[in-house]
Amino acid sequence: MNIFDYVVTDSHSVEHPFAQYRGKVLLIVNVASKCGFTPQYAELESLFKQYANQGLVIVAFPCNQFGHQEPGTNAEIMEFCQANYGVSFPMMAKLAVNGSEAAPIYQFLKSNAPGLLGIEAIKWNFTKFLVGRDGQVIKRYAPTTTPKLMAKDIEKALS
Repeated sequence: MNIFDYVVTDSHSVEHPFAQYRGKVLLIVNVASKCGFTPQYAELESLFKQYANQGLVIVAFPCNQFGHQEPGTNAEIMEFCQANYGVSFPMMAKLAVNGSEAAPIYQFLKSNAPGLLGIEAIKWNFTKFLVGRDGQVIKRYAPTTTPKLMAKDIEKALS
């Protein structure tokens, strides 16, 4: 199984098959609008603009599981991201990343790239997963890892 086997819902409530990204490098991030890491949206957008023509797609999944830092509706979240950070990469519908309600795509990501000490649970908003062109998870990054610090790994995955 790989990432291309999953279908999620986007911020407009439309099915979003990951099969459309076959051959692309993906950076998947659980995000929140009221988090201390929210300014990372600006760096994510910058990475997206810099590498999109080489095959990078950033996919954001709003999540309200950490300190209730994403309380808005999908439309409100999208409006916030576009107005404040000019986000142009794909935004999905809000979902759960941990627990019994964790979305299947996050179960896949976590099991293929566990965190520190092998713990699968997502610790906070802005945890990032780099996925190769083959649909396999390359690496997991902590919320504190800024997007610009991932540029070398992204370049390697794109080459």
